[in-house]
Amino acid sequence: MFKKILIANRGEIACRVIKTARKMGITTVAVYSEADRDALFVDMADEGVCIGPAASKESYLVIDKIIAACKQTGAEAVHPGYGFLSENAEFSRRLEEEGIVFIGPKHYSVGQMGDKIASKKLAKEAKVNTIPGYADAIDTAEQAVEIAKGIGYPVMIKASAGGGGKGLRVAFNDQECFEGFTSCRNEAKTAFGDDRILIEKYVLEPRHIEIQVLGDAHGNVVYLHERECSIQRRHQKVIEEAPSPFLDAATRKAMGEQAVALAKAVQYQSAGTVEFVVGADKSFYFLEMNTRLQVEHPVTEMITGLDLVEQMIRVAAGEKLAFRQEDIQLNGWSMECRINAEDPFRGFLPSTGRLVKFQPPASVDGQVRVDTGVYEGGEISMFYDSMIAKLITHGANRDQAIERMRDALNAFVIRGISSNIPFQAALMQHPRFVSGHFNTGFIAEEYPKGFDASMVPHDDPTLFIAAAAALHRRFEDRDAQISGQMPGHERIVSDKYTVMRGDERSLVTVVPAAGGYDVKLAGETFAVRTDWKFGDALMNGTLNGKPFTIQVARTGLRYRLSHNGTQAVLLVMSARWAELQALMPTKVPPDLSRFLLSPMPGLLREIAVREGQEVKAGEKLAVIEAMKMENVLKAEQDGKVKKIVATAGASLAVDEVIVEFE
Repeated sequence: MFKKILIANRGEIACRVIKTARKMGITTVAVYSEADRDALFVDMADEGVCIGPAASKESYLVIDKIIAACKQTGAEAVHPGYGFLSENAEFSRRLEEEGIVFIGPKHYSVGQMGDKIASKKLAKEAKVNTIPGYADAIDTAEQAVEIAKGIGYPVMIKASAGGGGKGLRVAFNDQECFEGFTSCRNEAKTAFGDDRILIEKYVLEPRHIEIQVLGDAHGNVVYLHERECSIQRRHQKVIEEAPSPFLDAATRKAMGEQAVALAKAVQYQSAGTVEFVVGADKSFYFLEMNTRLQVEHPVTEMITGLDLVEQMIRVAAGEKLAFRQEDIQLNGWSMECRINAEDPFRGFLPSTGRLVKFQPPASVDGQVRVDTGVYEGGEISMFYDSMIAKLITHGANRDQAIERMRDALNAFVIRGISSNIPFQAALMQHPRFVSGHFNTGFIAEEYPKGFDASMVPHDDPTLFIAAAAALHRRFEDRDAQISGQMPGHERIVSDKYTVMRGDERSLVTVVPAAGGYDVKLAGETFAVRTDWKFGDALMNGTLNGKPFTIQVARTGLRYRLSHNGTQAVLLVMSARWAELQALMPTKVPPDLSRFLLSPMPGLLREIAVREGQEVKAGEKLAVIEAMKMENVLKAEQDGKVKKIVATAGASLAVDEVIVEFE
């Protein structure tokens, strides 16, 4: 077994590998960029080596620097994690030449299966079901359009070396194909250093289901059941689960056996994933093989009891698999939510900055797990992907796994930046998701105009009113004590308040009771029992005996409460204050329609217009890159460019002016 390994990655996955290596008694080396100097994974590792500037192409993607770090520290093997160089055959080959073990498949397997074009040809040869498409590299956007016409729209355009949703578009017509090809090629070149693009038929109403395989150097290959990854936004996975609520035992077995056949065909050694698109009739077609550990591997670990990182290390060290196919269990159900630094209320734009508060739910062995690479006070950088953490739950069945995920999301506190937790919580409540009747178009179909909390009507709106009233009464009681009490001039705390949520007003009476308060509303009494303390971000308690966990933030008399995907801002005040509040004028926001503002912090890659140019609605104005994704900004209406304010190559802040119109 290895004594020392180097992790050629960062963030959450680097922390994940370090934990397993530590459990196995293996010393770890972290390589890090200048931007990651204070990162959690660097602190967790036994040693650290700085390998360059923040940009990935100058640090994490430079093979020579990683090999030099191995030699400097005496690392015997390298775990690549996912992303970066994890599916780079040249990296695997170079390590082998230097006598350093790659904790992953051999370079020839990476080269064959990490390349989507080559893997599709090999899949056909191995008699694996494949989807119609064009399996050779495409040179121009015009050629892409002609090929797409031949296949028939809709088509999927994707980078040959891609992954994680980057370098991928779906086109329904010639214009979308032309533009999608160009964007995919740009993203692929930036993210992977390989701009080859392929096109294939896009299956309508598809499900994305993948098979986890594991092979050793002795010819043994097994499959570890499937993962359902159909809940996606812009082709990036949002929720994963294992097993799939759609497959039956026969289809699971057929898909697993085809995945194993493909792995054996390329002498696959290590953990890998064979991805399939599955139709409504349970027909399935090979999409690609990811020759690395997947982001969503924890759900497989939860239902099988296996540590996939440990298995990868053991296989790389030459050990045989210690189990056979019939030994692999399928125990219960597991869910994973990707917690990302993005604002779901602003079109999921990236959110960067400092984590003022980071309070994940408590890990419960076998039930709740949090994989993360950040810490409270740390910074979410614009240079890398948006993932903050992975939240994983397990239950005896799917309903229990969902219920535990709901509770865990309610208890996950992130302040200082925006996160997609409200959206994840809303998905966990959605009837289609709960029923298991969905496909990869689920999010686009259910949220065609974006997401806001009003789309999630709370099943008990009185919870927010009662909680806000109880919180306010606790603050009032404390204020009365702090201000001091003079004989004959004691401050009397009123029992009566007006609670405003938007334009809705509720008259409540709040009376102290054992363990909390009784809130009287519309002739009913609601027993709020809680041990909430000042400064707590979470309010745990019961409402009429029913448990709840609400996230709490207070500004003045306003309370921002979050529960089950619903966010509510409530104003609590006395009756007189409520009368005066109704007379307050409304401030009219400034007209910003004459400006193109940066919707996110990021790098201004391109300005596509010039001063004096007439533009039409829908025309491309600029391109911003943030968190490894290219975002095209288009004109919302016809107009004329008056002034170009920002310059290409500039780092922009949120709402910074890029273009001014007449």
